[in-house]
Amino acid sequence: MIKNSKFSLLLSLILLANAAFLSYVAYGQSNASQNHPKVVVPEHTKERLKEIYEENAFSPNSFNGRWLPNGSGYILLENLAGEDTQALVNYDVPGGKRTVLISPEDFDRFGYSIPFIIENYVLSSEGDKILVEISGKDDDHTGSDYWMVDRKTGANEKVVAGANNRISPDGTQILFAEQGDLFVYNLISRNTTRLTFDANSEAVSNGRAVWSPDGTHIVFVQSDAKEVRKRASLIPSDPSYPEIKEQRFARVGGAIAVLRVGVVDTSGKAIRWLPLPIPKEGYYIGQVSWAGNSEEVLVEKRSRFRDQRQFLTANIINGSINTIYEESDPAWVVASYGTNGGVDWISDTRNFIVLTEKDGWRHAYLVSGEGKKEILLTPGEYDVIGRAGMDEDKGWFYYYASPDNGTQKYLYRVRIDGKGKAERITPIDQPGTHHYTISPDGKWAFHTFSSANTPPVTELIGLPEHNVKRVLEGNRELHEKVILLDPQPKEFLTLDIGDGIKMDAWMIKPVDFDPAAKYPVFVYVYGEPHGQTVMDSWGHAMTDYHRVIADLGYLVVSIDNRGTPSPKGAAWRRAVAGRLGPLSTDEQAAALQELGRTRPYVDLSRVGIWGWSGGGSNTLNAMFRKPDVYDVGIAVAPKPQPHLYNAWFQEIYMNTPEVNPEGYRQSAPINFAEGLKGDLLIIHGTGETNTHLEITEGLVDRLIELGKPFDYMTYPNRNHGLSEGKGTSLHLRLYMVRYLLNHLPAGPQ
Repeated sequence: MIKNSKFSLLLSLILLANAAFLSYVAYGQSNASQNHPKVVVPEHTKERLKEIYEENAFSPNSFNGRWLPNGSGYILLENLAGEDTQALVNYDVPGGKRTVLISPEDFDRFGYSIPFIIENYVLSSEGDKILVEISGKDDDHTGSDYWMVDRKTGANEKVVAGANNRISPDGTQILFAEQGDLFVYNLISRNTTRLTFDANSEAVSNGRAVWSPDGTHIVFVQSDAKEVRKRASLIPSDPSYPEIKEQRFARVGGAIAVLRVGVVDTSGKAIRWLPLPIPKEGYYIGQVSWAGNSEEVLVEKRSRFRDQRQFLTANIINGSINTIYEESDPAWVVASYGTNGGVDWISDTRNFIVLTEKDGWRHAYLVSGEGKKEILLTPGEYDVIGRAGMDEDKGWFYYYASPDNGTQKYLYRVRIDGKGKAERITPIDQPGTHHYTISPDGKWAFHTFSSANTPPVTELIGLPEHNVKRVLEGNRELHEKVILLDPQPKEFLTLDIGDGIKMDAWMIKPVDFDPAAKYPVFVYVYGEPHGQTVMDSWGHAMTDYHRVIADLGYLVVSIDNRGTPSPKGAAWRRAVAGRLGPLSTDEQAAALQELGRTRPYVDLSRVGIWGWSGGGSNTLNAMFRKPDVYDVGIAVAPKPQPHLYNAWFQEIYMNTPEVNPEGYRQSAPINFAEGLKGDLLIIHGTGETNTHLEITEGLVDRLIELGKPFDYMTYPNRNHGLSEGKGTSLHLRLYMVRYLLNHLPAGPQ
């Protein structure tokens, strides 16, 4: 923490902070607000937004059960009825016998206040012990204590632990991190051993630690960011004399943290660093684990730009390193969402399962331990959406896919040996999105089903028959609220823009929709590789908020262009390689025109668009590059200068400006600001640690220089999610609604 020593920097940041409290309007008021009387937000709209953002009235309850290692039951953290506290409970399966493991009475005698909070818990590999993190001894709940609970005897023992706790395979030691270093606490001797000594909170940390199967060694990753430049920001303390903090920030093209993998035994003797080659530009590490035994470590080494990866095994005894699998692609092999990352080891063999898109689709392959033999497990022109688990005893690999609909997700399985065809496990009569947490023995699963118009229900099911044993979380009250609200359903569309490009979309209509009238359109956009907005699941893409907008008299629409992570093949996802922005802008506009051509109630003379983060950038691109298509835009936390964004994300898709200068020029909304014609609102938090405020303020300066009218609102000290501070979430949504009503007239014409 640096105080008043850096006066010039401090002065500039103070000026920035003062400016952050204002809502700017550059170069006068926008045209719509001058030509029309002010429209106020209806009271019923305010009430619905308050229900959503302050009362969480439409947020579902989730089921937080964790399977015991042998699959005989599960552990559940329960809120006790009528009490403001929790209990940790064991349920048997399939019968459902309930056993309380930790109750308020257990810890009241140790001086913990009621309610105490169970912050987290970790199971031992046998499931006989549970390490529980509890707060509540201090009135402000700031400190945590750790207790080991024996499931068989019910005994509780206070122990030493910390962050990222891991119980050793034999249940006698606890591995934990504290201020970037690693420690082991021995439950028998009650001694703590420090394993690493070189961490400091400013640059170096040791983490991602994993026990060897025999419990004698620990593999971990060290991150050294000393060469990464520091970025200064204000600490919101004394308004007259604020302080400054500096944080490491790896910008596009700059130095990134140096990573290395170490192995240490539990006595804390000398660390053995694996001799992994470190390229000059740096690299990233994906999975780090043990290669099915206690003598070899597996390391997934990814190139800085994620266009190459290697799976390496390192022998901790003789130091030898072997490459067991590698691949490359001019675009990328592992995207920011990481679906392809890692491997699944097959116990008692030298084989593993890897996900790769090398044949144009994301498929699962069984690979021999030496990498010499591969078997395609999931043939066909469809994508594996993700892994779901394995039943090794019976020889099944479970995965998610949706071959016929890129907005949905279902459970499939295929034999690990590659024999036979894949089987769909999810019932055909449940269209939507399904998630499964499969028990370790493969006999049971927690199954959660929802759709865009149906709140989630979680059940205990038997596999593979999918027979329901009981409902674990039904969200009955939420289902009843939805029935009473009787909203217009979210409708799913396919928009064909030619050249074989068919884009998924959804639409929400006003509750009093008249098909004979014409309605304004409000588009919600993301459009970047990190996420889809068009998915058939409850609450996705801020559905509750968009229903409120629709009921004001708008057609709310969202569209997934090429480049989004839809399960439509590698070519679809990699279409934006080298340039984020131009393709999404063109295809969003083309899909909007197709929507208007095929649906007479769509009024393309009244179109607004909004988005957050990458969606904020695409909103800017829409307003600047397609000014005759979009009339109003609201860009929240955008990144109008991508070369100033973080290296980890941006370089996957665009490399660096030195290698790809034209791609960065074409992708930067700031370079096309002269095209702005409509009404634009930019919203940002001044406490941003992701898309820094200065990235947007460069655009603000450019718009001022061009003499363009626009509106600019900043939220003091808020981060990327703009959620800090009482009332912020509600205020932001009301502000956006008010802006929309006053700049894009609602209702049919």
